[in-house]
Amino acid sequence: MRNFRGHRRWRTCWTLTTALVSVTALAGCAADEEQGVSKPSIPEATALHDALPQSVKDAGVLRFAGDSHPPFRSVGADGSVTGIDQDLQEALGQVLGVRTEIKIVNNLPAALQGMLSGRYNGFNGPVQATAERERQFDTITWMTSRTSYVVPKAGKTRIASAADLCGKQVAVVKSSIVESQLAKLSAYCTDQGKQPTRSIGLDDTNATLLAAQSGRADAAGMTQAAAIDVTDSQSDKYDYVTQTEEQGATTDHLALLVPKESKLGPVLQKAFQKLVDNGEYRRVMEHWGLKDVMVDKPVLNIAGKEG
Repeated sequence: MRNFRGHRRWRTCWTLTTALVSVTALAGCAADEEQGVSKPSIPEATALHDALPQSVKDAGVLRFAGDSHPPFRSVGADGSVTGIDQDLQEALGQVLGVRTEIKIVNNLPAALQGMLSGRYNGFNGPVQATAERERQFDTITWMTSRTSYVVPKAGKTRIASAADLCGKQVAVVKSSIVESQLAKLSAYCTDQGKQPTRSIGLDDTNATLLAAQSGRADAAGMTQAAAIDVTDSQSDKYDYVTQTEEQGATTDHLALLVPKESKLGPVLQKAFQKLVDNGEYRRVMEHWGLKDVMVDKPVLNIAGKEG
């Protein structure tokens, strides 16, 4: 799927190595200072780097799993990755003084199992912070979302609201937030005396969009962020509708996940807070058109706090 916004790498004006902390004056620093962007102090940067697990410091890299899910991750024909993940993870790496890499996997179960087996350090979703997941993973909530349904403009059936999906086939990513939200929409349909929705479970967002485009499904269910990206970049082809609270929708807390035993969670939460404090988080979110789903601060293990 084409990403109309293009890709921008967000740069900070300082670098950190495991052996030496140095402040480097780069072109563009003055402009950042004029905009009121604060940079982490040397002691702050050193403390965050020193708090990383020894294995990460030794490797000098944080490895993230990620499936194809624009605008989080768009995978080019050459395997290159662009999107929110690339921008935020690079910024996190600069705050922490390590490189970051994104390894593309097929689906959410592959990402979760890969983290638990030690192949990846983290996964940035979109995945919901839940009490069940927090038994194995630390979650750092950094955005919210509602479930939306992308509908081809050339589709056979007019769908003007989520209620019009009663009795229709909807493609969703297996084991995703959207799959559980669609089940709630289906329950709403039957409560209204209508036919339930029918779910088609697929591996990634691109597959759900292709199913809707080909007529195999009437709509593709996805996060609000993904729906915004699709309809902005392909406004001639798609519209989207959003599930309401009356239809069982909830505001989902989307999180970065890391295995609990890695002890990375508290460090990454503090690094994410630095991106909020220095304005990098806002710039990335606004760049991708996601200002409406920003959070005031990243929260560690929000499901446990709500319980």
